[in-house]
Amino acid sequence: MRLCTLLLLPALCTFAVAQTPHSADPILTAMQQELTREQAQLVLPGMQRPYFIEYRLEDIRSYDAVANYGALTKENENRQRVVRVELRIGNDASDSSSARGDGSLALAPRDDDAAALKFALWSATDEAYKNALRAYAVKQATLKNFQSAPTANDFTPAKPVTMIEPLVNLEMDRDDWKQRLIEVSGLFATAPEVKSFADAVQSSSASFSAIAVNRYTVNTDGTVLRHGYTGYTDSISMGGQAPDGMELGRSNGSTAVTVAGLESAAALRKRTIEDLISFNGLRNAPIVGSEDYHGPVLFSGDAAADVFNRLLVPNVEADRPDLGTAARTQGAYQSSFKTPVLPPFLSVVDDPTLRSFEGKALLGAYKVDDEGVPVAAVDIVDHGKLINYLIGREPVKDFPDSNGHGRAALGQAAHSHAGVIIVKSSEGLSAEALRAKLVAYAKEQGRDVYEVETLTGELSPRLLYRVSPEGKRTLVRGAIFDELDQRAIRSGIVAAGGRPYISQRIGPVPETTIAPELLFADITVKRANEAQQKLPYYAPPAATSK
Repeated sequence: MRLCTLLLLPALCTFAVAQTPHSADPILTAMQQELTREQAQLVLPGMQRPYFIEYRLEDIRSYDAVANYGALTKENENRQRVVRVELRIGNDASDSSSARGDGSLALAPRDDDAAALKFALWSATDEAYKNALRAYAVKQATLKNFQSAPTANDFTPAKPVTMIEPLVNLEMDRDDWKQRLIEVSGLFATAPEVKSFADAVQSSSASFSAIAVNRYTVNTDGTVLRHGYTGYTDSISMGGQAPDGMELGRSNGSTAVTVAGLESAAALRKRTIEDLISFNGLRNAPIVGSEDYHGPVLFSGDAAADVFNRLLVPNVEADRPDLGTAARTQGAYQSSFKTPVLPPFLSVVDDPTLRSFEGKALLGAYKVDDEGVPVAAVDIVDHGKLINYLIGREPVKDFPDSNGHGRAALGQAAHSHAGVIIVKSSEGLSAEALRAKLVAYAKEQGRDVYEVETLTGELSPRLLYRVSPEGKRTLVRGAIFDELDQRAIRSGIVAAGGRPYISQRIGPVPETTIAPELLFADITVKRANEAQQKLPYYAPPAATSK
């Protein structure tokens, strides 16, 4: 089964207490009717009834196309409906969750046949109930082995919510996007700006993908949800080797809530050529010095957002600790509540109610989370100090209530997850002032310092520049960062920019991070210890213009 990622589509919505089925929608009506039947009849002799049941149906439409070397190599369009049943045995204080087996997944009919849908829900509910009974028995037996009681309940009650939004669909010109991909994937061979090094490009690809998800949810709280999600992305990638055999590549893309939010055809062409030129710059760049460097590094907004997404955000998404432990959450910040995690001039808020920023629709925005809880802005870090976690309906110590951050990937159970993370500086500097501060460090220390533009997912530099005391930038390659961790962002950041960078990610749950440039006082830059690959034994086919 293929589960796709998704983006949240901003839309107006209203909240009300749900009393009767929403008769205008046959899917919601069938789901509520089957839920009512199961709630009344579902019990095995001598066993407990479920105290909570939730049905979620996801109607997924997706499209993707790929071009390589100036030719279309892939085009797919799919539609699938998936139902997920979450079922809990026990009570709010202690139930069958946090053990393998809670919940079940099944395919649903692609039309609106109520009888077929009810059958799929019935089958999935039966499986979920049996799984939950087994999980509950195992969990209760396990708890008897521990002296300390769990630090929080297993589930938080929620008021019923009704939110019915318009259905969404894929909206793009497929032929136009296929032509764009064909053109940009072949630019290495056709563009005059890059023709001189076309033979050095060993791979060149471009892709476009789109997804539209209509999500239907009903549960025994009385919540009724129907909301739509759409997301679009384009990306380019090229790669090859330096003369010494080092494998190098450039890749990036744009993402948006609507296809109109992506870059234009002209902008995509321009970006592709710029990436090809920077790829060639990497090929001819010197390798970073053999001696480890310890000192100042300036991170662009793009790189800073990656740092926060990797080091801070997952650790403020409160996941319940393992049974038998006294920890508050899992992760690096499980015991950091009310202690500094960033310098005092930085604060962090998650505000999924923010629909747009600087004219750009935000992928992580939403009104009600996937557990039926309305969301509001949450202050996470106040002047460096951690004051809140992001919580769904599975509470943790000191946080008994959801703050609307229970979010689900397609076909998966909801977990605490960020929406729109905003990092703010009370002492923000302009880009010019930040760079002047970096150069001042170089002059003071009498040596070159570093500046990074983009990072990999592992926080290794993709575009790294050596900056001289005179301010000259020199691209280098073959470097990695060391000791870039939670301690570094707590005490190593000495300045931040004033202009924020918007980073958008599609999945598995859509997120937005808005972050400024960061200047670290002491980051380790060292040469990567990687064996170089052999160069091709003979030249590739001639890169000729069409």
